[in-house]
Amino acid sequence: MRQVLIFLTFIVIIIFGQHHYINIACVVIIGVIFILDAVDGIVARKQNQTSTFGAVFDIAADRVIENVFWIYFATRGLVHVWMPVAVVTRGFLIDGVRSMALTDGKTPFEMMSIPWTRVLTSSRISRLFSGFSKALAFLCLATMALLQNASLNEAFLNIFSATSTTIATIAVAICLIRGFPVLIDGWKYIKQDGRISS
Repeated sequence: MRQVLIFLTFIVIIIFGQHHYINIACVVIIGVIFILDAVDGIVARKQNQTSTFGAVFDIAADRVIENVFWIYFATRGLVHVWMPVAVVTRGFLIDGVRSMALTDGKTPFEMMSIPWTRVLTSSRISRLFSGFSKALAFLCLATMALLQNASLNEAFLNIFSATSTTIATIAVAICLIRGFPVLIDGWKYIKQDGRISS
């Protein structure tokens, strides 16, 4: 399923901007990507089909989809460049720490041992909030790109643009907040690796 979602993500950025109706279809596809992503995760947990490879690939696929969209919307001038820079940097740091935990036999969510860090990163409400904020941000930004070529009231476009930017900023903030606990919980793996003395 994740391979399909990555494929759809690249299709969207390749064909977006070709035609008005194609753009509308792309906005719909972005919604479908995030709905299928949520359904895939729910089904895997309910059927207890989680594995180390599944957990790692799931995160890697999410990173690809998320980073591609942030970078794409930044190149379109719809978000500030600091947003994809912050998200990509956060991804590298967090995944680096998680890879150290994997060498200790801990999956990305098993490594979270402090209760409050586990709640912030792996609880259902945290995942739901994060996924919803990204989906809403990307849908708003894609819709903004769609509306830029339409003959609409400039005041409406300005309001929609400001709203989209605010939602995107919130999505990035949630992403960063959810990454911070991984660094806290992962500090022990960094220390164990011998690179940092206590």
